[in-house]
Amino acid sequence: MRLSPHLATPVVLSFLLPFVSGVYGSATTRRATTCNGHAELCDRSFGNVTFVGAHDSYAVGTNSLFVNQDYDITQQLNDGVRMLQSQAHNKNGVIELCHTSCGLQDGGSLEDYLKKVKTWMDNNPNDVVSLLIVNSDNIAPSEYDTVFKSAGLDTLAYAPSSATLAASDWPTLGTLIDSGKRLVAFLSTTADFTSVPYLIDEFTNVWETAYDVTDTTFDCNVNRTNGDTSTQMYLINHFLDKLIAGVPAPDSSRANSTNAVSGEGSLGVQVQTCAAQYSRNPNFMLVDFYEYGNGSVFQVAADANGVTYSPTTPVATPGGSSSSSSSSSSGSVTSSPNGAMELRVVPAQFAASLAVVGGLAFGALSFF
Repeated sequence: MRLSPHLATPVVLSFLLPFVSGVYGSATTRRATTCNGHAELCDRSFGNVTFVGAHDSYAVGTNSLFVNQDYDITQQLNDGVRMLQSQAHNKNGVIELCHTSCGLQDGGSLEDYLKKVKTWMDNNPNDVVSLLIVNSDNIAPSEYDTVFKSAGLDTLAYAPSSATLAASDWPTLGTLIDSGKRLVAFLSTTADFTSVPYLIDEFTNVWETAYDVTDTTFDCNVNRTNGDTSTQMYLINHFLDKLIAGVPAPDSSRANSTNAVSGEGSLGVQVQTCAAQYSRNPNFMLVDFYEYGNGSVFQVAADANGVTYSPTTPVATPGGSSSSSSSSSSGSVTSSPNGAMELRVVPAQFAASLAVVGGLAFGALSFF
């Protein structure tokens, strides 16, 4: 049967339409309109955004000298943390997240950790998240690649166009979200762009300030880098430690003031100081016990980004789920002068911790 000329065009178009839509659909796909909670950030380069990071995000608990957070990474992400820092070790062939030594604080396997990240990101498609893995045992990137693939997170990982990018050369948050490559993963050592391009070398792309600070003077001097600090992104380590038997340990008793928007030793003051010194805001702010200060760390980030901090739900309660307990066999929780909750470790627990530490060289210890 022959179609008349008047009917042929509509019929042909009806057959071609699905193919045309498939080819050009990406051009009509709606662009992300909210990025990391703010429409204003969609057109902002990743290298021109300030993110709150959780220092040792895996080191969670309320009964140890060697914990840095009260809540797990799911709650951290729910509350607004967008960089998760961790410390990886080789424990009998498994990549484990441990605090200096797996005998001090073992936060579980990297695979389980990444699966939690994947679940959260699947449920929050308009957010860009960063990982910073301190590769303590210089594990090969191929081994990390295996774990990322097992967790299904490699499919979300952004691979840059080159091994090193200037801060101004990073894509916008909207571009990352639209592409589905919303995870930016940094590795502190052994990164190899040719073999696993989505594991990005930290110190050629990011420089850092000092860590293990034990006084309230948080300076902005370059402490570690392998690149050009004039063009790199940068990270400030804003967590206060206290010395216990000569060993730095997180100081939760001053977390409210350390995480504050203003005041001596506050996060807000360090950000302002660094911004004045380098004419640009820090990209990442690593903090301990992020929930202390009732969201103040997120207020600092919002101020740096020029957006309004207006959470729909309050951040988690300081002190973790166990903070209401008055005592236990391993320790007790008491109020500190600033209203925060501080863990008081009993001598038996402290002695046990030092026994483990004693097996290590103090000069080689790093609680970063």
